Amino acid sequence: MSRPLLLGRRSSFNVQKVQWLLAELGLDFEQRELGGRFGGLDTPEFGALNPHRRVPVLVDGDLAVWESHAILRYLAASHGGESWWPRSPAARSHADRWLDWAETTLQPDFMGIFWGWYRTPEAQRNQPAIAAALRACERHFRLLDAQLESRDHLLGDTLTLADIPTGASLFRYFEMGLPVPHPPRVEAWYRRLCARPAYRAQVMLPFQELFGRLAF
Repeated sequence: MSRPLLLGRRSSFNVQKVQWLLAELGLDFEQRELGGRFGGLDTPEFGALNPHRRVPVLVDGDLAVWESHAILRYLAASHGGESWWPRSPAARSHADRWLDWAETTLQPDFMGIFWGWYRTPEAQRNQPAIAAALRACERHFRLLDAQLESRDHLLGDTLTLADIPTGASLFRYFEMGLPVPHPPRVEAWYRRLCARPAYRAQVMLPFQELFGRLAF
């Protein structure tokens, strides 16, 4: 059986979510750096895999899956077993809620900071928009802090699919050099993630090449 092939540059936040889960699942995968300075998204071959021409794309045998959260669900369902993809739809819904929340609520505001402050050259920054994104993230992280009361991870004492998208954002949120709130339970959760070999190898990657750079 061929190894899954992950297409996308390792410095991409959305790619890192998938890298991390692949590593947590113990899957031997191949990675091909595409996008950003690596290019390759405008080829006919890539367009046949993803008509939107964005990364990540996971190629698993004859199947090509695009959109990071669709890939996370596919991997959990096909390779994760009961702990990552419960048979019960009701049980699965708990992680599903956090996946959708991370994508539709947290990530737009987090990216408002990361793109608005970190990736935008200083002279072009929209300070009111950055301030609004910071206030929104503060609300989101207070909610996470409450969720983490009396538990190590979002759904309990073990890592689940619910933790992957939000947990992947913490490295850049806390380490990009912008003063941000550090809710105590969220910071403790982050430190637990930092102790995981898969998180260190697949998420805690240098991203300085992106500073002040809107495009490659």
